[in-house]
Order: sequence, then structure tokens, then C-alpha cells
Amino acid sequence: MGSAGVPVVVGLDNGGTSNNATVLTLDGRFLVDGLAEIPSEVQDGPDAAIEALARALDGVLAHVGVPRELVRAVGLDTPGPASATGVISSRGSTNFSQPAWRGFDVRGALERRLGLPVIYHNDGNAAALYAHHVHFGAEAMARSSVSAIVGTGLGGGVVEGGRVIAGAAGMAGELGHVHLPLHGLLAPDQPVPVCACGFDGDAESIASLTAIEHNLLPYWLTRYVGHPLAAEPPARAAKLVRGYGERGDALARAIFTQQAMALGRLFTIAANFTDPHAYFVGGGVVEAAPEFRDWFLAEVREHTVLRAEQAAVATFALVPDRDMAGARGVAIAALEALRAGPAPRSVVA
Repeated sequence: MGSAGVPVVVGLDNGGTSNNATVLTLDGRFLVDGLAEIPSEVQDGPDAAIEALARALDGVLAHVGVPRELVRAVGLDTPGPASATGVISSRGSTNFSQPAWRGFDVRGALERRLGLPVIYHNDGNAAALYAHHVHFGAEAMARSSVSAIVGTGLGGGVVEGGRVIAGAAGMAGELGHVHLPLHGLLAPDQPVPVCACGFDGDAESIASLTAIEHNLLPYWLTRYVGHPLAAEPPARAAKLVRGYGERGDALARAIFTQQAMALGRLFTIAANFTDPHAYFVGGGVVEAAPEFRDWFLAEVREHTVLRAEQAAVATFALVPDRDMAGARGVAIAALEALRAGPAPRSVVA
């Protein structure tokens, strides 16, 4: 619990089913140890969802005993695709499927509802920012990192000097749609994987749950005839693969070896673009039994080609506290925005 009278920022992590909230003091202490969740109501449209976010803020403040007048800013993250300023894609998204969400300014709407400054990141960037700050601590603002978050798709983020690189259109760090060299990654007769975005052979077409269902599992079931997963509906079978992988099943390990190779090649590309201090892997693939998790991270490291100078200073690690990473990441972003003050003006008229 917090100290009375200490100003705070609030982090709000918006998801398809629930909102999670956290509170961070201006001197850098999180006042919430675990999850503080309520339904997100995004399927009921923007108005209901904004009200649910406002309730999440009020609820977490009541939980830690901090009055609302001590809140200086709010951090918000949502699933993408969305712009750097929190405008949902004009094509909508998996979580924001109703027509009213298309092109909706969720950040601006929440800011108007709360009467507080709102800082926005997508959920992949938020988790990347949290991983960075937890890993580097006091040195975070002088370090760089790249994070790959393996879920239904492949999210992530690029952090430089402790801050997320957003890009001109807010689409920097869309690591899932980076094309990968496939030679030696695919089996000789394996079809080139296709991403839902329309790209062939991008990182998400291999390293994601969707990739397992549509690209990897159908192929590997032809190599392991009679495997129990062949009797399951494809979507369910894809979700069961990790459990088989934890038990050392050969088909599952073949799938996850390809995913690890894909992430290694992605990080190899990142090494030549940003040369980060750390490479983070997160998502369901590492929320697994310790032996499997450690094996997978080691496979990613093995397939990341670094120069000797880079290998001497780079680290590979897991994204911590994934359930809390989004809310905590945007709380950190809100705090850093407060510390930075107004954006500097150009000296050129």
C-alpha cells in the first residue's frame, strides 16, 4: 500500500476480456503486487469500454487507498493494430471487431473521460518497456533492447535509451512482419508459411499460435502419422502443442525448434539494425515448465548470429510477470513522460 499524499500514475492494460490496473508512485514504487482485473467490455463497443477503463482506474485507486486527486497521468495499452497516439486501425482488429471501433481514438476518448493526461502504447510495446526496465533497473535509461512477444500473433517492441521507438506511423517494432530468410529453417518439402497480413515468410507466419495452427502443425502431422493431435480440431490442437512440447514430444519439439530458429533469425536482423544490449522473449511459449522454457530460450540464443563484440555484451532473457507487464509498462511510460515534461520545440523557426 502507498503512502498518503504521494502523487502517482496509473497504468491500464486493456485486453479482449479484462482490464488490469496498477499504480506507480512518482518515486518509482509499484503499489499493486498482483492483478487488479475487471471485465473490459470491449465487445460492447467503445462507450462501454471507456467506462470500464474509468472503473478500473477508480477500483485500483480504492484498492491501494490513493485519492484520485493524486493521479498525475495515466498510461494505457491495448492490443493493436493502432497508431502511436492510440487510434485503432481503420480496419479494426481481432479485439476491436465492431464497426464503431474502426479508426476510434481510444487514447483521446479516455483522456476526455478522465480529465487526465493519457500516454498510449500497444500491448507489445508496453510489455517490452516493462521487461527493459525490470532487467536494467537504474541503468534502464542508458540501455537498449528488443522484445519478441509470442502469442496469437507476434508482437514486440524496440527500446532505445529506456524509451519505446514508436516510428512515424506508430508501427515501429512490428517484429512479426519482418521477412526472414527461410533457407535451412524449413524442411525441404515444407510449404512457405503465409501470414494473416498477406506476407509470405515473415516472423509471425512461423513464431505464433496462429502459425502453429495454419502453417506448422498441418505440415508436421504429415511427418508424424498417427499423432494424437491429428484427431483434434485444428484450433484446439494448436493450443495443445505446448503441453506436448513440455513432455518432450518429438513433433512438438520440431515445431518449437522452428519457432526458436525464426526468433533467432529475427534477432539477428535486429542485431544489425539496433545492436541492443538485451533480447527478450515473452508470451505463452515461455509461460511453461522451466525445462522447456530454458530449452526454448537457449535455442533462440543458439540461432541468433552475433559478432564477437556483440555477444560479449548482449544478454538473452524472458519477459517477466507477463500478466502484469502491460499495465506496469504503460505506468512506466506515463511516469517517464511526466519526468520529460513538454516535448522540446525545434530551434528552427
